[in-house]
Amino acid sequence: MSIATRIMSVSLEVTDQDRALTFYRDVLGCEVRTDVEVWPGARLVEVVPPGSTVAIALLTREGGLPIGVRYITGDAEEAHRALVAAGVTPHQEVLYTDFAPPMFTFDDPDGNTVILIEDGGERP
Repeated sequence: MSIATRIMSVSLEVTDQDRALTFYRDVLGCEVRTDVEVWPGARLVEVVPPGSTVAIALLTREGGLPIGVRYITGDAEEAHRALVAAGVTPHQEVLYTDFAPPMFTFDDPDGNTVILIEDGGERP
């Protein structure tokens, strides 16, 4: 089993989401894929270049959403088990919420956050 099947999005830390959104949309020509408040104070803003399937998430550190590369996986529970067996220490068990597919996070060997999200729940 391949744990990561494709990249869903890459997140960038920004200081002002409105300013970043204006730049990526109005200057670079990206389309807005998502602009929602996931929970109070946590705004998820995603833009995508025309024709691309990989989004750019524009996130603030204060919002609390993980900043890293979001990969799709076929089965989050299976991926979690496989990573633990390989010596990786996930940040938590698989998260189940009402607003997103099953997911969890962990760090790569250089401390970069990796987010694994189960296939089927991402927005097109």
